[in-house]
Amino acid sequence: MTNKKKYLITSALPYANGPLHIGHLAGAYLSADVYARFLRLKGEDVAFVCGSDEHGAAITIRAKKEGLSPKDIVDKYHHLIKDTFDKLGVTFDIFHRTSDPLHHETAQEFFKKLDEKGDEFIRETNEQYYDEEYNQFLADRYIKGTCPNCDHEEAYGDQCEKCGTALSPLELIDPKSTLSGNTPILKETTHWYFRLDKHEAWLKEWIQEGKFRGEVTHNPNDWKNHVTGQCLSWLDGELKPRAITRDLDWGIPVPLKEGEGKVLYVWFDAPIGYISATKAWAKANGKNWEDYWKGEDAELVHFIGKDNIVFHCIIFPAMLKAYGDVSEPKYVLPINVPANQFVNLENQKISTSRNWAVWGHEYLEDAKDKVTNHIDVLRYVLIKNMPEQKDSEFTWENYRELNDTDLVGKLANFMNRVLVLTHKYYNGVLPTFDPATSMNGRSEGEQTTFKVLTQAIGEKVAALGQAIDRYEFRIALKELIDIASFGNEFLQHNEPWKKQKTTPEEVKAILSAGLQLVTVFSVITQPFIPNTSAKLRTILNLPAVKDGDYNILLENLKAGEALLPAGHQLEKASHLFTKIDQEFIQFQMDKLEENNETLSDLTPLKEEATFDDFMKMDIRTATILEAEKVEKTDKLLKLKVDVGFEERTVVSGIAQHFSAEEVIGKKVLLLANLAPRKIRGVLSKGMILMAEGEEGKLVFVSPPEGFGNGHTVS
Repeated sequence: MTNKKKYLITSALPYANGPLHIGHLAGAYLSADVYARFLRLKGEDVAFVCGSDEHGAAITIRAKKEGLSPKDIVDKYHHLIKDTFDKLGVTFDIFHRTSDPLHHETAQEFFKKLDEKGDEFIRETNEQYYDEEYNQFLADRYIKGTCPNCDHEEAYGDQCEKCGTALSPLELIDPKSTLSGNTPILKETTHWYFRLDKHEAWLKEWIQEGKFRGEVTHNPNDWKNHVTGQCLSWLDGELKPRAITRDLDWGIPVPLKEGEGKVLYVWFDAPIGYISATKAWAKANGKNWEDYWKGEDAELVHFIGKDNIVFHCIIFPAMLKAYGDVSEPKYVLPINVPANQFVNLENQKISTSRNWAVWGHEYLEDAKDKVTNHIDVLRYVLIKNMPEQKDSEFTWENYRELNDTDLVGKLANFMNRVLVLTHKYYNGVLPTFDPATSMNGRSEGEQTTFKVLTQAIGEKVAALGQAIDRYEFRIALKELIDIASFGNEFLQHNEPWKKQKTTPEEVKAILSAGLQLVTVFSVITQPFIPNTSAKLRTILNLPAVKDGDYNILLENLKAGEALLPAGHQLEKASHLFTKIDQEFIQFQMDKLEENNETLSDLTPLKEEATFDDFMKMDIRTATILEAEKVEKTDKLLKLKVDVGFEERTVVSGIAQHFSAEEVIGKKVLLLANLAPRKIRGVLSKGMILMAEGEEGKLVFVSPPEGFGNGHTVS
């Protein structure tokens, strides 16, 4: 008898420096949740761990911007993130914190073990950027400059977010401290470096052949091409020692006397958070955490976005292997890292700095009274558009369309019809029928269809599970909707609403079969749209879905056994989904446009422009005649502007800087040939040019007094 597998599932630790958006959810969390839920449905032993990543420069930067301490920031966003996950039904067994003492202890012990080994770390003294005004060394994210690869002027010291090139601060052209804005100086400092280079050979074998310590651990062909490709690109470029300490005062202190004033670099401490989270969960539940990390039957799967591939497929495995060289039992390596790509929003990249995003907590508030079963609608749309192999697109119109066609038109339509007719004809009691009478006059093939409807869709249910096992969640969801389409075709073909008057005994067989299929849905919807599953179980008067129910379902389908007995009483039916009002979609689009308009005024794009591009712009002198706030917005003013040859309406995102009264009479410059667009229902024809002063204060770019309206600016 073999031991039961123990599945350890991790999702990338979200930074506790801001809320979650749909890109995060589709990238690393919903896929992991579907997988964890499904494994539990199969009765597997699962530990699904995550937690907030609460160290590093990003946290301290946010703290400085908001005038708070780093602890204030991580407390605020840890709770917001956890609350969002909870409400969206993401079923972590534990959502831990890297600020927890257990994590500090675990990370420091990990560091000391590798340091004591003697050949995993080297210490190097070199020059790093230092801000003299703030009297501190600068972490990579505290330095900005021009990217040497694409000339983007806002590249960070570790990466250019425009072209994606990994950088070191010394590679930046014209570097500036983000703290003071000054040019930093170079100053000597000493840091610990992890010897990644000594792990290159076995990592290449593991990635290419799936072999580790002489044994085959996984099939490399099961890994996504973009995951393997990115890993091999790094390995082909030769690995180099990588710094694992930083000169910061927020983080896990280096546990050595000579490391005083330094902390563990966040990329080193964060993945160890998976281990400390497992320890905390195991302790609280009477488990042995090592069974999930070091057991012979342990399987580790990391769910991440593509920007974290190298950390989870090269750096963290090297750390685990190095630790295992001095420890028994040894850590397992991931059997798969099904990294997703990115989600774009309305034909643009999601940008947190530009607020071009759909935030999870805002959606939950906006949609709760506007969209029926709003949590499952969002889960469905994001899984349907999951960027498994390439970047995908989220649009509000597609959100509405998928709800109305798939969830309302296919899934809910089938189940509502079966449930409503059962209540109408039999007062909600599963009918008893005589197979001989009900099938009278039917061909043998048609009789078989009636008798074993649930058996007929057994292959689809099995295919759904196989797709999840392969991390192909979009295909699995398609199988689900295909089964709904099959159910609708079954009803349409048999038309029980017509036959009730002529062959009522046959209708009993039809609706009985339909109710068996509704029961199937109450199980197979659970990994994807769990609130729908729970609602169906209530309507069917059945207990909540429990661990192992998927296996029982498959066995019953294979045997053609009834899932609901004759005489079973149903509860009253209710709407699972309803069509979405266009007003809600317009509201969401307006929110995005409001952000876009504000940011267009504040931060014009700095992409390279040709002289011809500039000559296309028609900038005119103008005067603001009237101004008023746009209803239900905080940022927008509706302006009437005299352009000399006509008066125009312009919507401008300046309401947080100017009152309506104080802008009347202002001389301004107007980009007059900008394509008109509706913003919060107001057609805006042009854009007022603004300059951003100190601390984000906006000022008008104005012609001199006495200058007439309508003159061109060149």
